[in-house]
Amino acid sequence: MEPKTLFDKIWDSHVVQSVENGPDILFIDRHFIHEVTSPQAFNGLRKRGISVLMPERTLATADHNIPTKDQDKPIKDELSRNQVDRLTENCRENGIEYFGLNHSSNGIVHVIGPELGYTRPGMTIVCGDSHTSTHGAFGAVAFGIGTSEVEMVLATQCILQPRPGKMRITVNGSLGKGVSAKDVIMYIISRISTGGATGYFVEYAGSVIRGLSMEGRMTVCNMSIEMGARGGLIAPDDTTMKYLRDLPSFPEGFSPDFLHGQWNDFQSDPGAVFDRELEFDGSLIRPMITYGTNPGMGMAIDDSIPRINDIKAEDTASFLKSLDYMGFEPGMKLLGHPVDYVFVGSCTNGRIEDLREFARIVRGKKKAAGINALIVPGSKAVERQAVSEGIDIILREAGFELRQPGCSSCLAMNEDKIPAGKYAVSTTNRNFEGRQGPGARTLLASPLVAAAAAITGQITDPREFII
Repeated sequence: MEPKTLFDKIWDSHVVQSVENGPDILFIDRHFIHEVTSPQAFNGLRKRGISVLMPERTLATADHNIPTKDQDKPIKDELSRNQVDRLTENCRENGIEYFGLNHSSNGIVHVIGPELGYTRPGMTIVCGDSHTSTHGAFGAVAFGIGTSEVEMVLATQCILQPRPGKMRITVNGSLGKGVSAKDVIMYIISRISTGGATGYFVEYAGSVIRGLSMEGRMTVCNMSIEMGARGGLIAPDDTTMKYLRDLPSFPEGFSPDFLHGQWNDFQSDPGAVFDRELEFDGSLIRPMITYGTNPGMGMAIDDSIPRINDIKAEDTASFLKSLDYMGFEPGMKLLGHPVDYVFVGSCTNGRIEDLREFARIVRGKKKAAGINALIVPGSKAVERQAVSEGIDIILREAGFELRQPGCSSCLAMNEDKIPAGKYAVSTTNRNFEGRQGPGARTLLASPLVAAAAAITGQITDPREFII
């Protein structure tokens, strides 16, 4: 039998039918929805007079538009309140499990899926959100879809999808002090660009990837989309199994022991052929930060912004436009540059490990004067765990506040916006113009870099605070 990649094994086992010279009809195991991209899909079903085919395979949460303070009060913004209300009604009408505001399982869709046991190896997973690739950390084929496709999945539990190419990115070696999973994926994107994986589904491999926690693996897979990939996945191993076994509960009918019996099905076979292979040395990676307006414009925190003659001629205009927006100059160093806001959270870095890393740096120190900080857990479960571990006390003593769960200032669809012209060191996944608010200037970084900025008031190498 011809060796197969993990991606092909999962994809092939879910193909219902292949359209000649066209896409595959793919069965979807798990469908996640939230308040922003689902209302139009449900309206489409109503107009067609059809119902949700398999409501038990869909899970809903409110996350994008919700406030991260005073969640016990009505949502102030009318549009946000209306979207959340529509999601509540749509789930009630269609028998869909829904974790709304103040529910004990509420949180960011790509945080709650794994922590509640709904994300598992071998699955196909979709959501009307580009960062659905997060779930690939468990050895799943997970990708974002558009609103019309959300309607298609609700109606049929299938989706029309062309098969992407296969890429393997191997990161070997060992990571240095202060280097996290976020730095790994930012380094990769800076090396291959925001279009370097376009048309591919990426499998991450190598000793560095195997050494990451599940939280770290989710961070890496989360940002696969930022280099143009359709998604990213990591073959499950003992780290995956330990994470799954340690979960407090699973959806009915799931057994980790049964999953372990299928283990060989969740690995790429020796000799499996990928369309493209890349390899990186993890020991070369340093704490990273972005300087421009896309995730590919990243550099080591102690490097300098590229000079004009380092940029391809065809990219010069966009490079200068980006620096003008950010208020930076070619060749400039960012260390010591003042910042105004720090944001820790999102589906990229809103898990308990991320809050622990932030707390590790700020423990016993004080927030810098003039810094506005938003420390936002990715779910109610993360919030509870942070409190049980005393992280909230560490934050409070240092002058920070642990807010309530939500997407927060990742995408400025709620009240947590960064004002125009202000600099924000952010643990999110995108630094597009206006992403965190009109005119906001976003510098992507890890929770460690965010913590160092929060206590110094400027861009600072976190290794200064790590013994």
